[in-house]
Amino acid sequence: MKEITYLEAIHEALDEALSNDEKVYLLGEDIGVYGGGFGATKGLLEKYGAGRIRSTPISESAITGVAVGSAMTGMRPIMELQFSDFVTIAMDQLVNQAAKIHYMYGGSTKVPLVMRTAAGSGTGAAAQHSQSLENWLAHVPGLKVVQPSCAYDAKGLLHAAVEDNNPVMFYEHKLLYPLKEEVPESKFLIPLGVAAVKRAGSDLTIVATGIMVHKAIAAAEILAQSGIEAEIIDPRTLVPLDEDTILRSVAKTRRLLVVTEAVKRSGFGGEIAAVVAESDLSMQLLAPIMRLGGKAIPIPCQQDLEYAAVPQIEDIVKSAMKQMDAFKGGLV
Repeated sequence: MKEITYLEAIHEALDEALSNDEKVYLLGEDIGVYGGGFGATKGLLEKYGAGRIRSTPISESAITGVAVGSAMTGMRPIMELQFSDFVTIAMDQLVNQAAKIHYMYGGSTKVPLVMRTAAGSGTGAAAQHSQSLENWLAHVPGLKVVQPSCAYDAKGLLHAAVEDNNPVMFYEHKLLYPLKEEVPESKFLIPLGVAAVKRAGSDLTIVATGIMVHKAIAAAEILAQSGIEAEIIDPRTLVPLDEDTILRSVAKTRRLLVVTEAVKRSGFGGEIAAVVAESDLSMQLLAPIMRLGGKAIPIPCQQDLEYAAVPQIEDIVKSAMKQMDAFKGGLV
């Protein structure tokens, strides 16, 4: 084990994947000499050559088309889209091709590609470089969606994504890149579809994704000062979703708060809420399920407005307190 950043964990996983399997190659804008938009591929061009570290033109549709075609013919491409917002340019290849080809060809063809992309607000990058659009792709049958919240998970999940025979959408929050954690030096896998209990608690379940995991943990420490013990669940993957871990936690706490940075309206928080609402636990809850998500506005670049556009620690604390106060006075 050694302490490295989230970004370094991504770099290590890419390096190990390239070393372990000659069918793995990288493609994307500026990933060669420049080392990628955020530096995840620095030094890999010198180590593996231009044949396996392919800097591309500024065309997300071309990047994705090449990745899909090469994956169908036996390669295992890892494509980088610099910002998650740019997935909109590649939607036809991802949604109508990558996601469907295995099914439409009767299982005779696989599309083992990974799309890495940087998502989220907090850097002042404004409305076209700060969105959280993971729910768009979680809605599409045939795509897997991964959203690691820490360095350990980033490395283990990226290895699992590379070895998966399905197209995997791998979302990395920009604010997580500098965060450090102890991570195994050698290759390891975290299975897709296995959630993590980031903090144990008995009074309230908070299911949070991506950067919101850290804000939920910070909120839980504040809540603990008032005697409220919140359990924090990080799904780690949206597709497949580990429903069992979520349901076990809610069965214990009988309260649920879901927190995502993505816009609340039609967001993945509603899917998680529905998993509980449609279960046998729905009549055992001590409070209505609550969702926190981004406001239905383009992400502003001005710092205070950007801060107000997505959930913060104080918002989580306030919502959790509201959950604990629900039905007081003998109604339950």
